[in-house]
Amino acid sequence: MKTITGKTVVLTGASGGIGEFIARALAKEQATVVGVSRSQEGLDRICAEVEAAGGRGISIRFDVSKLEELPTLVQQIHQLVGSIDILINNAAIEKYRPFQDYTLEDTQSILTTNLLAPIELTRLVLPTMLDRNSGHIVNIASLAGKKGAPYNSIYSASKAGLIMWSDAIQQELAGTNVGVSVVCPGYTDAGMFHVLDIKPPSAAHVAQPTEVADAVLQSIKQNQKEVILDGVASKILFAISQLSPQFGDAVFRQVGVVDVNQNCAQRQMHVGNLV
Repeated sequence: MKTITGKTVVLTGASGGIGEFIARALAKEQATVVGVSRSQEGLDRICAEVEAAGGRGISIRFDVSKLEELPTLVQQIHQLVGSIDILINNAAIEKYRPFQDYTLEDTQSILTTNLLAPIELTRLVLPTMLDRNSGHIVNIASLAGKKGAPYNSIYSASKAGLIMWSDAIQQELAGTNVGVSVVCPGYTDAGMFHVLDIKPPSAAHVAQPTEVADAVLQSIKQNQKEVILDGVASKILFAISQLSPQFGDAVFRQVGVVDVNQNCAQRQMHVGNLV
């Protein structure tokens, strides 16, 4: 059992969504939380909450999609707090669209933030973890990376890449004390469905953000390879879908995933056009 108490944790996407709940959970473990986000206002708020809950909060306003500047971010963190014990790659962009309506900029921004940034940030922090033979990486993926989500295809591609990359480096690091976990939430009460005020499919399990945060902490403490939050039924569906993709597609249509996601795309695109 690993301990989080007193550890230095870098958390991207810390100022909103699931990130702020992860930060609060880390604070209860009395960790030092280095929150990274584009929103200084959000960072100030969550760092104050971390301090009030017994942790230490440090905010760094930074856009992780600026890959060439990530070495500067890591250097800044080392100067502020020393070694990084735990890295949680949580920052993500999600845009619902019919595939043909994505722009090149949409595709690049999603893939860069959701996949390339975690890969590059991990590459930069991993050497010192290996030198100390201690550390943990948590990648926040999604069930959309297990079975393609219609009208959310680029996000699905980014999360599938995150899952496969996590699997690969887990195998590389198996003989070390550096752990890698991938956490796959499904529908959450802090996700895009909540933002757009759209009800998820009736058969879907909707996880509370505190449930996701607890799963993240447990993945570190227990050095879990992969955590799927949507229960045994989803695991069985994904397994069967590998053998019969048509069956998985039929289930998605039957429970309303296609219709709900199409509704999300229409709503999100409409809101975007009004801005």
